[in-house]
Amino acid sequence: MKEVGIDSASSLHTSESVGEAPVLRHVAVRPKCSSNVQSTPEIEKKYVHGVYDAIAPHFSSTRFAKWPKVSAFLSSLFPGSLILDAGCGNGKYLGLNPNCFFIGCDISAALINICSDRGHEVLVADVVNLPYRTGYGDAAISIAVLHHLSTENRRRKAVEELVRVVKKGGSVLIIVWAREQEDRSLIEKWTPLNQRYIEEWIGPGSPRVHNPSSPRILESIPEVEENGARERLKDRHANSSKVKLAEVMNSISLDEVSGASTVALASGLAKKDDKRGSVVYNRYYHVFSEGELERLVSDMDNAILVDRFYDKSNWCIILEKTS
Repeated sequence: MKEVGIDSASSLHTSESVGEAPVLRHVAVRPKCSSNVQSTPEIEKKYVHGVYDAIAPHFSSTRFAKWPKVSAFLSSLFPGSLILDAGCGNGKYLGLNPNCFFIGCDISAALINICSDRGHEVLVADVVNLPYRTGYGDAAISIAVLHHLSTENRRRKAVEELVRVVKKGGSVLIIVWAREQEDRSLIEKWTPLNQRYIEEWIGPGSPRVHNPSSPRILESIPEVEENGARERLKDRHANSSKVKLAEVMNSISLDEVSGASTVALASGLAKKDDKRGSVVYNRYYHVFSEGELERLVSDMDNAILVDRFYDKSNWCIILEKTS
């Protein structure tokens, strides 16, 4: 029998027997967290949480391909490892390695319901406030999640939480959207935050408006295993020069008008594109510049950076917990 908890008031428990996956029994968690980080800015509530809840069925139907780098990481873990997927979405990585156990969490209850219907062990939780005991998992992953957090403090706290919940020697894989995109057509869908969005962005726990001038970047990121790496590096930086802000909105259009879309239109969360006959949602992103993810973890005293790479327009790092 294995009990899981938090250092503060918590009643999250699991049971585990040899050869069986952990089974979540009850959740009522109130971990300690500084108020400015714990308080979710309005821009995330509306343009991340609200949007994913509204588009969950469509989003899930288009998210089935496994990224090779994530698959390789999960497949490299020892049999019997417990893997925590923070921001699991529709659960496409849960169970990928049949020799390991998986527990997923996501802020979107709609996506968690989809995971649950597929038989996965999941729960609703915020990546900055993970409901697991310190040192519980053998590894953790957070794929395409941190770029939805609107403040540096929340992004740093998320990394700290991912490291906290794995054992000493455990690994953490983090992947975020890169400002240096290979596909220029994606950049065309990005729109800088206008004044209305900025007013929502500057809320509890949000940073001051900052000058997104050229950040310090790493001299190089190894990509020796891919052909044409030098040319792609030039293309990435050429594209990144067109993105003047790190805070952007990325639109997604749905052809069908569902009940969720009707509610979203009525609440102002989505807009109707009469010309195309679609419903358009805007999702908030903080796009990461080269070297930014590494700098976010550079002052951590309980983890080391063991790998960093660029993959399919994403910046990626692997951390190892040292204490």
